[in-house]
Amino acid sequence: MPGKFELYKDKGGKFRFRLKASNGQIILASQGYKSKPSATNGIRSVQRNAVSDERFARKESKGRYMFNLTATNGQVVGTSEMYETERARDAGVASVAKNAPSAKIDDLTKT
Repeated sequence: MPGKFELYKDKGGKFRFRLKASNGQIILASQGYKSKPSATNGIRSVQRNAVSDERFARKESKGRYMFNLTATNGQVVGTSEMYETERARDAGVASVAKNAPSAKIDDLTKT
């Protein structure tokens, strides 16, 4: 099973997406968007930018590791979970780069 984006509405009524790897693990999550088209544009931005390693901002804080994926304008379009090791974070980056470009969108906002 390939990776996929899940587009959903949070409890506050904002649209969000998360990228899941083929094993179902969430590897990237978005901010909240006011509209569904804006969230969909965010997904497209992740798909475009995930192929460029320089778009991944790798960070460390208090012995834990994470990354942000940024668009060409520097805006963060996705954030990872916190990882215990630098190696695990880098594996997360590789997973986003592998899964995002061709991931399908599972629209969970449809009723």
